[in-house]
Amino acid sequence: MSWIDRAFPVTATPTDLVGRVLGLNPGLMTGPGTNTYLVGRRDPILIDTGVGVPDYQPLLESYLAERGWTQPSRVILTHRHRDHLGGVARLRERYRGLQVAKMIHKDVDLPEGTEDLRDGRVVQGEGVTLVPVHTPGHASDHLCYYLVEERALFTGDVILGGSTTVIPSDDGDLGDYMASLRRLQELDVHRIYPAHGPVIDNAPAKIQEFIDHRLLREQQILDALADGLVTIPTIVARIYAEVPVALHPMAAMSVESHLKKLAKEARVRATDEGGEPARWTRLV
Repeated sequence: MSWIDRAFPVTATPTDLVGRVLGLNPGLMTGPGTNTYLVGRRDPILIDTGVGVPDYQPLLESYLAERGWTQPSRVILTHRHRDHLGGVARLRERYRGLQVAKMIHKDVDLPEGTEDLRDGRVVQGEGVTLVPVHTPGHASDHLCYYLVEERALFTGDVILGGSTTVIPSDDGDLGDYMASLRRLQELDVHRIYPAHGPVIDNAPAKIQEFIDHRLLREQQILDALADGLVTIPTIVARIYAEVPVALHPMAAMSVESHLKKLAKEARVRATDEGGEPARWTRLV
């Protein structure tokens, strides 16, 4: 299946407690689009809002009516990236007084009146219990939400259905990301509702797959350095030879995140040569 799956359903009802409305923003970074989830039996909690495209609002209202609901009771956000909170303003225009919450951490451009939501602070809905789990790495403010009644996890961008997670150079940290994955392994999770792509039913296997993938990439980077490939573009060209060139800028972000982690661990070193791309040396 293609990552940008044009046939991906715009709405779905995976279980009685969980409904999904697609954010209608397909792309290289978002796949079929951002999944927004309605959680609960009545007056559902909305997890994420999409980027705010005009067609999302009528799609959301249509799905709410199909379920016999009038509006979300509140909005909780996974993290600060635009494709997850960009729809807040439109929702508030439609539903006056709608409460919005997220972890407030390093934020500079938050929707007005956003409430601070912290790790472990339980969010109760009609028939559902959501527990925020702080999972930095993709973003420093990232929260996953554990649905107690289903032993399921809304993973935001920490785990995706159909692609790996990008670790941005500005606010991402691969060391934090690996620690977040290992924290998720400690939870009793059976199902994953990702922010992009389809539902994942074998959660433990998928979490381990994401860990193994990062460890493999790390070793590939170390091997490339040992073979004399010392810049990010040359490493990307080797490791991602079978990946379309259009995706190489994202691959470069991934390689950079690995190199920064390895540098913190004193396993590699960067040399800046007067504005030229940094050259990397393997130390261990």
